[in-house]
Amino acid sequence: MWPSGWHVWYIEETGSTNADLLQIADDLPDRTVLFTGHQTAGRGRLDRRWDAPAGANLLVSVLFRDVGDDPAAQMRRIGLAVATAARELGTADVGLKWPNDVVVGSAKVAGILAERTTGGDVVVGTGVNVGWAPEGAATLAGDHEPAAVLRAVLAAYDDLPDDIASMYRADLATLGMRVRVEQHDGSLVGTAVDVDPDGRLVVLDECAITHRLSVGDIVHLRPA
Repeated sequence: MWPSGWHVWYIEETGSTNADLLQIADDLPDRTVLFTGHQTAGRGRLDRRWDAPAGANLLVSVLFRDVGDDPAAQMRRIGLAVATAARELGTADVGLKWPNDVVVGSAKVAGILAERTTGGDVVVGTGVNVGWAPEGAATLAGDHEPAAVLRAVLAAYDDLPDDIASMYRADLATLGMRVRVEQHDGSLVGTAVDVDPDGRLVVLDECAITHRLSVGDIVHLRPA
């Protein structure tokens, strides 16, 4: 049923799949996948609450032990896998919004959250809008079961090349956009002109100063 090499575990309801894997990561094998029909305490980036009706969407987290020198690469790989699976399942105009969203056009269809375990492993969680989306967001096209979407995501992940830099850049809808980036010490407005191999976004501000950003909350303003 599932692509080989993945250890998939389903539960009807939990608080947060990320929190569950973080708590017991030391006892689990690499590429353990936990998905649920309903999260009661789902979280997005910056601890934003994330809710969806029971059974409607794909709510899943993956434990990665072999994270290499760039743990954040696992978040980019999951983003690419979700985007690829969405296309294969019939959704058009899919792209990535830096740093951790999958979008259809300009509307969010999935969010991704990566967290480190105490032992240094990485748990990557994602919520994909399959059958329901909040106002202003998007769902996948067609009629799909969340489990079928998960199978497509895991298969797409397995098909990714070792070096995803060029693929990630090609899928990054943020490039070429005029953006506002909110950071802990203020905001930055400029044009997203490139992305480094390590995932840092390159923004040219309105004073023609180049910034390389590792984190930030981004708003697409308009094409530059």
